[in-house]
Amino acid sequence: MPMFKKTTLALALAGATLAATAHAEEVEVLHWWTSGGEARAANVLKELMEAEGYGWQDFAVAGGGGETAMTVLKSRAMSGNPPSAAQIKGPEIQEWGELGLLGNLDDVAGAEGWDELLPEVVANIMRYDGQYVAVPANVHRVNWLWANPEVLDAAGVEMPTTLDELFVAGEAIREAGFVPLAHGGQAWQDATVFESVLLGGQGSEFYQAALVDLDPEALGGDQMIESLEDFKRLRELMDEGMPGRDWNIATAMVIEGAAGMQLMGDWAKGEFTAAGLTAGEDYLCAAAPGTEDAFTFNIDSLAMFRVTDDGEREAQQALARLVLEPTFQEAFNLAKGSIPARPDLEMSEFDSCAQQSLADFQRTAEEGGLVPSMAHGMAVRADVQGAIFDVVTNYFNSADMTAEEAAERMVSAAQAASF
Repeated sequence: MPMFKKTTLALALAGATLAATAHAEEVEVLHWWTSGGEARAANVLKELMEAEGYGWQDFAVAGGGGETAMTVLKSRAMSGNPPSAAQIKGPEIQEWGELGLLGNLDDVAGAEGWDELLPEVVANIMRYDGQYVAVPANVHRVNWLWANPEVLDAAGVEMPTTLDELFVAGEAIREAGFVPLAHGGQAWQDATVFESVLLGGQGSEFYQAALVDLDPEALGGDQMIESLEDFKRLRELMDEGMPGRDWNIATAMVIEGAAGMQLMGDWAKGEFTAAGLTAGEDYLCAAAPGTEDAFTFNIDSLAMFRVTDDGEREAQQALARLVLEPTFQEAFNLAKGSIPARPDLEMSEFDSCAQQSLADFQRTAEEGGLVPSMAHGMAVRADVQGAIFDVVTNYFNSADMTAEEAAERMVSAAQAASF
């Protein structure tokens, strides 16, 4: 769903006085790290802040894709009292920056050497108008396939590496009495699966043209139609209970052995970890079928809002510093399933999935397969993303809409939302 129309919010904010809710030397942090593994990860940062004598006012808003949190943030900002920090990412950082609402983190960035610590692709997302306004907590890989090895063994199949193998394995898993592919019927989850299917079938160059550059020929052409058809076929591998199911409940189906596989970003690994499972033994991970040479990234970041109280600003600077320090980067990413935003950290404590993720992140950055996730707010602005979500989920749940019609609507939606 669109986060906001900039002009509307700008007018609403005109003349509004920023009145911070947090008290001196305290930060109020809006985020949506609310599932088991995520909540444990967020608590690490709270404890680090409190250990340095700062207060932490938790403002957690449930909803795995962050849409609800963004609605709450918009309401708070329009009333003139945004939180000290909020989980904002990708192009939305630029939108808030254009409204003049974000604080400047250049002092702490300079003191801590962020330019040297962060890969340029990550640093660029954290800046607005050349100045740091946000700090990255991690790098998520979105294009993962997770599986329960006992279910695969029972079905007599191995981890699929192509879309064709995924369909074959799925049918065998169903015949063995399990749900082939765990899924939650929410728009952002539909889009997560869709972009991995498109990437696996058509490659990163087409992905860039269609879902990042919004090329009308790519959005409406034969390759898009083929991707939509592949995406719709996956519905046959899902169960009837998927509408409205949260992503972590779908992950629990894999953990408990009710389902064989799930296409989901590596935050799902936080759920496996929280359940006490070991990567490579109790659960399996692999790049989504057909995407071993690509990496769709989703970066969780905290943007700091402009505040007038010196004590609160000091607490913000401490928060930004702590987010990138090794203690939090390691603890947070071990708990959440992602990899550190700074690639200089020693990875021996991380599991095989995380080590593969970091290696693939660095390799695809060099080879051109590193692309931002459309489904997770890294590729296009919120209004465009919302329009694509509508087409994808309506097509996926429609008995009548053809792939050709969906591709036409994709072109129209992207063009209409861009104006």
